[in-house]
This record gives sequence, C-alpha cells and structure tokens, in this order.
Amino acid sequence: MFTDQSAHQIRFEWGEQGLDAIGPGAGAIVVVDVLSFSTCVDIAVSRGATVIPYRWRDESAAVFAGERGAILAEGKRSRGSYSLSPSSLIEIPPGTRLVLPSPNGAAVSLRAAEMGPTFAASLRNAPAISGAIQSGTGPIAVIACGERWPDGSLRAAWEDLVGAGAVISELPGSKSPEAQVAEEAFRSAQGGLPGQLRACSSGRELIERGFGVDVDLAAEWGVSQGVPALWGEGYVAWPG
Repeated sequence: MFTDQSAHQIRFEWGEQGLDAIGPGAGAIVVVDVLSFSTCVDIAVSRGATVIPYRWRDESAAVFAGERGAILAEGKRSRGSYSLSPSSLIEIPPGTRLVLPSPNGAAVSLRAAEMGPTFAASLRNAPAISGAIQSGTGPIAVIACGERWPDGSLRAAWEDLVGAGAVISELPGSKSPEAQVAEEAFRSAQGGLPGQLRACSSGRELIERGFGVDVDLAAEWGVSQGVPALWGEGYVAWPG
C-alpha cells in the first residue's frame, strides 16, 4: 500500500498504522483525541500536573503507576475520581502525577514518542499547539486517533478529523491532500463547533451517558494556551 506524503511539510493520517506511515522523520508529531484523551491532557497539564499515558487499564497499570509514585486514573469515565472525563480533572492539584490509560490517545502517544517530539492537541489548545511547533524543524505529522469498532478496528471519528484540521489550519507550509481535507472539515465546522460536537456520534453517546459537560469542555476552541509535550514518560507543559 502506498502511503507516502513526503512531498509535503504538513501531513495527516489516522491511528497507529497512520503514524507508522507518516511519523518517522517528523520534526513534530501531534496526537489528536478530542473525546477525550487530548482534552484531559490539556486540562491537567495546564494546571501543572503530569499525565503519563498508558495503553490499558489492567492489573499492570496499577503496578506501573505505583512504581512511578503516580495516581492511576479510573478505567471508565467517572465523575467521582480522576478518569478520561475532562470534568474530573478541572481541579487536579499542581504537581500531581497521573497515569491515564487510553487505548487510542495514550497508545498513539507512546508509539509517537519513539519517533520524535510528541504533542497532545485538542480543540481547546489547537492554536497554541500550532504556534509552538512552527518554530521547529522538519515535517509535521498530525495523527487523529479515532475510536474503536466492537471488533477493535479503528473508527474514523468526526471530532478527531475536525480537531486535527484545527491544528493544520494554522500551520504554514505545503499540506498534503489528506491534511487539506482535515483543514476543510474544521473550517466547515468552526462556526458551530459546540452544537456539532454535541450532535456527532461520539458527542451524543457521552451526553446520553450523562457526560454532556465533557463534550462542552472539549468544544471550547482556542481557550487554552497549554502545549503538552511528551517529555520522558509523561506529558508536561512545554516551555516554548
């Protein structure tokens, strides 16, 4: 399969396989998982916490967190304790070390870190991410994480396409056709992001489960100046 986008400075793909295709040699890799890994990372890191990605919430996750003196987030979205619910992190204390398992955003982050400088982008901090990585060198790979079908295969998620496009829209340089499509999706949605995010499949699912506030937090385009960078094992605030 031909997946080359090397003729362009700004590139876009989906999931871990897409990362394998366009990530090697990138000057920056941007991981986009709007609902909700990247939104959680932005909120927590902006408050001075460190977010350590982990692929699965299983018995090994507790051991992993304990070895690092970190708190392990709940495996399911929760209101009462730290989890993949962004609203659970809005008052996380500075200095907290949080292991945040996620089969999408965390998994892509861990693989991206093996290839190059890695950043977590959401709608909240997309302009800040774009501004920070423009000063870097080398091509930029923007990866939409997507969701999972019941059989485990990747489901392309509207919110991640738009979130990736929000980053791409403010980046200079030659953009691959794939990146241009993501940018066009964002520009089409930009005027009504809160309503459209609530209406998309992922947003409706969370609302029906009682997590509408998480969707609203994720829809706040450009409200954060945070630039979470994966430094060592954890996402921390990039000093710029």
